[in-house]
Amino acid sequence: MTEILVQDVTREGIATDTAVTDHPAWAELKNAVEELRPWQSKDGSIDFDAEGAPARAHAEQTVERIAVAVEQLSPLLPHDAAYHRALAADLRKWSAAGFEVPDFLDSLMEFHPAAERADGTPHLVLFPMYTQNGNPDRNLEAVVLRMVWPEWLAELEATRFDNPGYCGITFEDFTSGYDTNSAVLFPETVAVREVPESFSWGAIFCDREAARFRKVTEAAVDILGVELPEDIATLLGDQKRCEETFALWDLIHDRAHSRGDLPFDPFMIKQRQPFWMYGLEELRCDLTSFKEAVQLEAEGNEHGRDVQYAVLFDRMFRFPLTGDRNRNYDGLGGQLLFAYLHRHDVVRWTDNKLTIDWDRAPEVTNQLCAEIEKLYRDGIDRPKLVHWLKSYELVSTYLAPHPGSKWAKGADALDVTLPPRKLVDDVLPDEFPLSMFFEALAKKLKGVIASTKGITADDVVRAEQAAA
Repeated sequence: MTEILVQDVTREGIATDTAVTDHPAWAELKNAVEELRPWQSKDGSIDFDAEGAPARAHAEQTVERIAVAVEQLSPLLPHDAAYHRALAADLRKWSAAGFEVPDFLDSLMEFHPAAERADGTPHLVLFPMYTQNGNPDRNLEAVVLRMVWPEWLAELEATRFDNPGYCGITFEDFTSGYDTNSAVLFPETVAVREVPESFSWGAIFCDREAARFRKVTEAAVDILGVELPEDIATLLGDQKRCEETFALWDLIHDRAHSRGDLPFDPFMIKQRQPFWMYGLEELRCDLTSFKEAVQLEAEGNEHGRDVQYAVLFDRMFRFPLTGDRNRNYDGLGGQLLFAYLHRHDVVRWTDNKLTIDWDRAPEVTNQLCAEIEKLYRDGIDRPKLVHWLKSYELVSTYLAPHPGSKWAKGADALDVTLPPRKLVDDVLPDEFPLSMFFEALAKKLKGVIASTKGITADDVVRAEQAAA
């Protein structure tokens, strides 16, 4: 595994050359976390009526081992000293209180990874939390990571894409909740007594995103017979370049959620809406990244074209076939992008070969972005249910709804006397099924996608070395 040497970070106060993941305390911490996890309930608590008194004593000892390990590792990371002190205190308070639903608000509020972003900065993070697209339970999870913040990206953020809370990060090592499809570290997932009004950071594991993108895209290109331009073939062969591509993509995507003509609260994920609304929002933010990348390329920025390729291939090939079909809003966004490009002759599936009109792809993709932006702008003057129906109309223009759908039949098939949130119950789990093209592609690509569970950059490097 790639080592974090904290001497690589040049900020004052970091002088040791010990790799965090090489320190014996890291192995002790990981082992203790894994011992504790089976006792935890979904909410993170431990039921000692079920486990018994000996288990409680063992749990107390195990949590103390974790706290001591944090204290032993903390000197390697002096920039996180306040967080680690609060973390050890929260661990011991949880133990002393009898392992009720954990509350790590105090330590969470001391963790500020975006306060001073520097490329290569290491962090040791431990919280009771769920891992989005990973483990749904609030288990203790630990991860050692480093910041991805090259100078050119810092310059773009400072001058153009202001996003002071965004952190691009990579894995060094992790507990089993991250041996999954999860590629984010969000403070909202942590068990706390009360939710703060706002958070100061959010982090994306761009090494996992890049590794998945490379593996799935290479397989899809081979299966579909796509002829790649030389620059994207080079991109797919370069893990670091792909990581930086995703760092830029996600930087722009993240800020897009609160920018533009928005007919809804930007934190719409907290609301109950039909899943195609989430799909359109995620796609809108990705297409915003694409649009900005087109402009960057026009200005001579070499990273602009990379982001365009990443958005197109990840969205068209990996997203529609990842996860199950139960309200899969990311999958829906990918399906919509492919169908739109196909309808406009940018992609063609002819003679069992997929061709792409690379010259027209930017213009037509930006055209879809404009359609969604107009939908949003018009939605400001519409009631919620009307906006949902108009959004359904846009999606169903390019994707065939399930033949049994009530929503496809329009307002006359819905009980519009009910509050809009009640009508969400009439949405089918797979409201827009996969096309025959994607059903056929899934048979050949699903195994590759499944193999990317828990993938890291090191896994890719090892595979490439073995192949060589």
